[in-house]
Amino acid sequence: MSPELLDDYRWLLGDDARRWLRRVAEDPLPLVRQAAALRREISAKRTHLVLEQAELRRRARVKFSEADRMFFTPVGLEQATDEVLASYKADRFPLAAPLADLCCGIGGDLLALARRGPVSGVDRDPVVTLLAEANLNVLCLRTSGFQPRILLADAAAISLEDYAAWHVDPDRRPQGRRTTQVELHEPAASILNRLLHSDPQAAMKLAPATDPPRQWALQAELEWISRGGECRQLVAWFGSLARQPGYRRATVLSASGRAGLRTPWTIFGQPSESLPVAPRIGRYLFDPDPAVLAARLLPVLAERHTLAAVDTQSVYLTGDEPVATEGVACFEVTDVLPFDRRRLNQVFDSRGIGQLEIKKRGVGDTPEQIRRRLRLRGDKAAVLLLTPIGGRVAAVLARRLD
Repeated sequence: MSPELLDDYRWLLGDDARRWLRRVAEDPLPLVRQAAALRREISAKRTHLVLEQAELRRRARVKFSEADRMFFTPVGLEQATDEVLASYKADRFPLAAPLADLCCGIGGDLLALARRGPVSGVDRDPVVTLLAEANLNVLCLRTSGFQPRILLADAAAISLEDYAAWHVDPDRRPQGRRTTQVELHEPAASILNRLLHSDPQAAMKLAPATDPPRQWALQAELEWISRGGECRQLVAWFGSLARQPGYRRATVLSASGRAGLRTPWTIFGQPSESLPVAPRIGRYLFDPDPAVLAARLLPVLAERHTLAAVDTQSVYLTGDEPVATEGVACFEVTDVLPFDRRRLNQVFDSRGIGQLEIKKRGVGDTPEQIRRRLRLRGDKAAVLLLTPIGGRVAAVLARRLD
């Protein structure tokens, strides 16, 4: 990395850039129209950094409540754990004990761990280490009693003997393309295993679609975590951080607010393909959370609530009693029809349905493509759920229950 680029990022973190960042944030003009005015007063590169940072801060608001004061890179923001999920994860780590956050990036998990104990953030990218340190300062974590620190180093070269536990977020696209194969991550699986041998009290952040090595699945507790209807990450908990070693867990966090405001919903068990199939769709239809599906715990969820699948080719569940849990979305069924556009349009016309939420499982078309073929004119609302049943696509009309 060129010294000039590092100097520009150091400038971005300083008092001079602060007034430009404030000016851009307060100006109602689109960023592209502000560029020309900025270039007359600062260099093209610094203009780019200021405008980019303004856009990144806007996008980061969904992840960080203090986004307008923090610093990001495009990749750093994309890969950063949001503050709700990071806070939930940090609660598993020992309190007031020395911790290490390897491949810390701009500091998503690091900031939460810094509220937990004296943490060392480690990354080999000099830009993101600058930004991580700035984010610690911005959020006043430098003035806390734990005194976090940032190390510019390769995670593979770190000695873990002085840490009570460690967290790692390996680079999942070291060659430029995202991969879910742990062997292709950096640090690679072999290095992560060596670090585990050195200190088994560990948490590894992985992509939800990752297929962990068999030995990890036997040693660790694998937890798929979702928020806002999206499975965000898989965490492999090792050593004393694992509550049920060898088991899988699916956890749903509150869609809004900081972690701790609402108790997370969770379920754990062993993966299974054994799922009873209902002879018919009952009074209620249930759409499982993505974390449950990613963890392959649908049979455990069904057994807990006495539910069954609507078909062997569908992940929708059904039953005759409502279920109030964040593990599934609950819908009260009004009609079960063939997926026929004319028939559906007749029903929509007769009931004045114009507001339609469309959900589908095992159906090729997107909800937008399906919507364009339907006639929606009224002011009533409904939910349309499409799923294969008996080799054909069924259209289930329902209303969502909160």
